Amino acid sequence: MKILARALLVFFVISTLSGCLSPIVMNRAVEVYDNAAIRAESKQLLTNIVRARHHEPLHFTRVSSIAATFNFSANAGATPALTGESGGLLAPIFGAGVSENPTFSIEPIASEEFTKRLLTPFSQHKLTLLLRQHFDVDLMLRMMAQEVRLQHAEPQNAVHNNPVSRGQSRHQRLHHDSRQQAISTDALDIKDQDDHHHFLSGPQLTEEQQRRQRNRQRTHLHQTTYQNSPSDQAGYEMFRRIVLHLSAIQDQKQLYAEPLTLERNWTIPVGAISAEGLFQAIEKDFIVSHDQKNGTYILSKQLLGPILITNYDPDILCCEERAELQELINPWIENDVAFDIRPGYPGGEWPIRGAFRLRSFHTILNFIAHSLSEEAEYYVEKDPRTPPIARDENPSHTLGLLIADKLPSDINLSAYSHGKYYAVDTTGLHSHWNLNAFQLLYILFRLTVTDAKSLGLPITISK
Repeated sequence: MKILARALLVFFVISTLSGCLSPIVMNRAVEVYDNAAIRAESKQLLTNIVRARHHEPLHFTRVSSIAATFNFSANAGATPALTGESGGLLAPIFGAGVSENPTFSIEPIASEEFTKRLLTPFSQHKLTLLLRQHFDVDLMLRMMAQEVRLQHAEPQNAVHNNPVSRGQSRHQRLHHDSRQQAISTDALDIKDQDDHHHFLSGPQLTEEQQRRQRNRQRTHLHQTTYQNSPSDQAGYEMFRRIVLHLSAIQDQKQLYAEPLTLERNWTIPVGAISAEGLFQAIEKDFIVSHDQKNGTYILSKQLLGPILITNYDPDILCCEERAELQELINPWIENDVAFDIRPGYPGGEWPIRGAFRLRSFHTILNFIAHSLSEEAEYYVEKDPRTPPIARDENPSHTLGLLIADKLPSDINLSAYSHGKYYAVDTTGLHSHWNLNAFQLLYILFRLTVTDAKSLGLPITISK
């Protein structure tokens, strides 16, 4: 009976030991594989920055799946006690082992996936998602935006006297003037074509087409583009001042990012459709009003338009102001983000209006890489009209990187390429900024995997 009891005890201990090992090993494996995947992708980002710096092709791989098989084994036995009065009894012997057999599936990012993930510009909805995570708008736009286009209200011949356009180079002004002359010539050609069509009794432009034509010409005449590129000194400095201005408003928690609500109207003759059938079909989606004088129904519907960054609550706008803003963002391009900073609100000392054009991830990596050598970023002072910036945070580089033959001992993540070590610079005053910048770069890489749709929710941006 004693032997049987000892055997049952051995079986119970083995079962308990196996059950305890399973969750411990599982937790350890998940943590190890998770850290390994993050480090692999982080090193891959650093390596591709180095490749871009040396004008080499970029190459990305992805870990599509990780399958780990765990084999638990346990054994038990008994042996006679060696000494003492219990020498004739059995002493239990226990043993346990765990074997792991991981399988990784690694695939290159190529073909259509490469185009969609790396070459397609980011959409404004992805920018909005990141704004909800309280990233600094200055950091985000410096990394994600290719250029900014400012709209001017005054006539084109007065643009050069505007403080916003004083930074333009002579080449830009000549290009702008030549474009104005070309537009004027095109307008005359259009007028001649219209007269010719009228003479031949041909088709005429509709009122809507004429309105769009006038708006397009007016937009060209009143628009100035500034590139986010250190090689374009005037454009780069103006771009930096604009994003710093938005960051200062964000510091005051007075920067808004909301879809612009647009109202569309349709006019339908009363006799074109029965009232009963009309209301049954559209009562959930449209507001219907009856114009007895003209014998028509007017259908109205509110639609969520593109994202607009402002220093005021867009809900205060009236219909005419919304229509004016609609012209600012017309035509709507998915990778454009419009902004409207008005007087009378925080940051209104410098009223500016325009749109940012977002980059692709491939272009972001090239921008960061070239800023290490041939197109080095440099410090740009904020505009005198810009409010104070929290902690005076205005680093010269969007992402500061260390390049060294030997890394400091406190650097945890680095990549070795072309005879040098490359790592995120965490040794200086801007270590916090650089860590956030690399985190943003990693998130942007992950965001290229899927599309982001508009949530349609208003937000106030704050750090």
